[in-house]
Amino acid sequence: MNLPNSLTLGRIFLIPLLVVVLLTRFEGRMIFGVRKELIGTVIFLLAACTDWLDGYLARRRGQVTELGQLMDPLADKLLITAAFVSLVALDLAPAWIVAIILGRELGVTVLRSIAYSRGITIVASPLGKIKMVSEVVAIVLLTLGQDYLQDFFVLGQVALWVVLVTALVSALDYYRRFHEKLSSRGAELAADTDRQTRSE
Repeated sequence: MNLPNSLTLGRIFLIPLLVVVLLTRFEGRMIFGVRKELIGTVIFLLAACTDWLDGYLARRRGQVTELGQLMDPLADKLLITAAFVSLVALDLAPAWIVAIILGRELGVTVLRSIAYSRGITIVASPLGKIKMVSEVVAIVLLTLGQDYLQDFFVLGQVALWVVLVTALVSALDYYRRFHEKLSSRGAELAADTDRQTRSE
């Protein structure tokens, strides 16, 4: 297994550790003398950084593999899902907002899978990247704002609304591009069939 794929796998292994740190009740909310919110934030940021690093190394080293292309988005979604579900369990994020955000992730994943099965590639949009950055910001601020820095909690709530809006808008954008590519693909297949019929 190459280095980029190892980093992606490492990100997956960090997810249960993140959940344990965030949801376990430690005495005085301290782990080895450090507040658990800080440790959880460091674990999450470390995992989020590997998302950028594995892609960068894969492209730079020419080590883009089919396994990596499958594992990377899966690892991203597992990380974001685990973090948001933990925040809901801690009453730091409204369950209905998180449900919409995670529902969007599932919907887009299904849409891209259908497109892939039909030979259509839908690349990530700038809106999707903005959503991912705002998700990281919201999770970090909400985690640090847990009875620790109230201003961070307020900013985290604002960032969460940014995530919600970009999630919905980018989902509509994915659906629009999927429909356009599907229509274009259907027109191409119909034209090919017509040419073959005429040549016969």
